[in-house]
Amino acid sequence: MSKKLVLMDHDGAVDDFLSTVLLMTMENVQPLGVIVTPADCYIEPAISATRKILDLMGCSDVPVAESTVRGVNPFPVLFRRDSFAVDHFPILNEKENIDTILVSEPGQSFMVRVLKSAPEPVTLIVTGPLTTVATALDIAPDIESKIQEIVWMGGALNVPGNVSKDMEPGQDMSAEWNAYWDPFAIERVWQTQIPIVLCSLDISNNVPLTSEFSRKLASQRKYPISDFAGQCYALAISQDYYFWDVLATSYLAHPEFYQLKEWETVVITKGVSKGRIKLETGGRKIMAMEQVDRDSFYNYILQQWAR
Repeated sequence: MSKKLVLMDHDGAVDDFLSTVLLMTMENVQPLGVIVTPADCYIEPAISATRKILDLMGCSDVPVAESTVRGVNPFPVLFRRDSFAVDHFPILNEKENIDTILVSEPGQSFMVRVLKSAPEPVTLIVTGPLTTVATALDIAPDIESKIQEIVWMGGALNVPGNVSKDMEPGQDMSAEWNAYWDPFAIERVWQTQIPIVLCSLDISNNVPLTSEFSRKLASQRKYPISDFAGQCYALAISQDYYFWDVLATSYLAHPEFYQLKEWETVVITKGVSKGRIKLETGGRKIMAMEQVDRDSFYNYILQQWAR
């Protein structure tokens, strides 16, 4: 059975790094590269940490690219600084040199090149904003036919968003951060015929990081990947934290864990609701993850990180 060709686009937060780890454990996937979009991170440590993680995973042949796109509404500094912490984890810095290659071209151009040269359509797993994808489509509209589907962690359909008024005055809390960073990028992607599988807050709100999961992970810290994941989650356990990106990425290996539902949607790009993905009859059809077998999901993550 041939492997699924996958190109990853993440934005350098804790769960993005863990999604990178998870993707590299999947036997049914051939990763074509990892692009880092400068959104929920500081880009230099996020690039550095990503390359070190690929070294740790024994995947130094997977190239990394730095996207140079810019969003409309920046993530808070408080969110972005975790990229510095992860880049300095001891487990990532035992070697003096990094083997994983950082390509010289911008991430959006790298995306175009990878898609054009792929022998068959490629699945994009996007765990940050859609800006790099939208920019690549503007550069080369013909790559649309080379994208099998986009699995995207973003948006909130039937639940409140997480762009709170205390951080973004004037917003009505209907938007999710990956969508809010660049609503126009979503609108651009929505104009295509590319199949979208959405992992929104509607499902991720039901899959929290729990103390029980952290204890189970700690019990297997003899494994380097479990040790790394435990350190990552220790940064986050003091807040309400969910398996946003990891939940989206797991879909690539085990779609049978999930129930999907089709929705018709439009994207709000201006005003107090900018970044909202609104349900509207006649709108752009997408598939959204509606439910997940949580026990199977948690067990799968622990299994994959026991290495």
